[in-house]
Amino acid sequence: MPTLALIATGGTIAGAAASATDTSGYTAGALGADALLAAVPQLAEVAQIRAEQPFSLDSKDMGPAHWLTLGRRTQALLDDAGIDGIVVTHGTDTLEETAAFLQLTLAGTKPVVLTAAMRPATALSADGPMNLYAAACVAAHPDSAGRGTLVSFGDAIFPALGVRKCATHRLDAFAGATAGAIGRNDPVRYFAPPPATPRAFVALAPDRAELPRVDVLYVGAGTPPELIDLLLAHGARGLVLALPGNGSLPAAWDAPVARTVATGIPVVRASRVGLGAVNRKALDDRLGTLPAGELPASQARVALMLALATGTVATLDRLFDTP
Repeated sequence: MPTLALIATGGTIAGAAASATDTSGYTAGALGADALLAAVPQLAEVAQIRAEQPFSLDSKDMGPAHWLTLGRRTQALLDDAGIDGIVVTHGTDTLEETAAFLQLTLAGTKPVVLTAAMRPATALSADGPMNLYAAACVAAHPDSAGRGTLVSFGDAIFPALGVRKCATHRLDAFAGATAGAIGRNDPVRYFAPPPATPRAFVALAPDRAELPRVDVLYVGAGTPPELIDLLLAHGARGLVLALPGNGSLPAAWDAPVARTVATGIPVVRASRVGLGAVNRKALDDRLGTLPAGELPASQARVALMLALATGTVATLDRLFDTP
């Protein structure tokens, strides 16, 4: 029987409310890892579980410092010969950012599987126990090796890059990039073999305490480009623009963006649309911007933070590739 590490970080999956019918007025991260395991005794049929809890948060409060702590601990467990795979429980709100960070920084072929829930653990028909069980099945399955960081949610398995939360209340709250899910649960089944080419990887210094600040700027109809200067004045070292359509940059933004890039501040074109890639255009060569590819703005931000931290902005487009 395989041995899995469970890293609990809080979230709705560990949430508690005063009433079993309350699915919104709850406290996230109220329950510990032991309570999560106790709710799913069937896990004993899947693997031996070693549980730990580095922090317990509502994931809206997750930040880069937490990513660094989680990444170091996850890598240590991946390097442990006694561990066959890892499950990370997380809140849904920022799961896509944490998933991207782990995918881009972890080394190894053992599966790392994130899961979460839309209903607190105290709710009628709570989805957390089944999601945790499914994630353990994914992490324990031999076909999960070599696929990097995965997200197991509901009946679907997604690669970390490109995944995004797409619904505020539905139980099937996550979607993948253009290719969608790469596998299903019950039982675990993948639609394709693991990627044949090595994935992009960022090696962070073990003692790194913070990541460079990168801000996401949502660009609506008529949004003034002067907001760029405001963010830079407050310490942003990189910008991700959540733009209309296929990363369409308003004409009024051309000169401010070109000026920003010329000062050494990288600017990434992402889309505010829920699905689809932002492809390279002639304006990228003209202005010096970078297209986000299949990554949503939230994950493009993570990739840019890592590129700035390691001085690899020149090859940043490698990190925007999805499996």
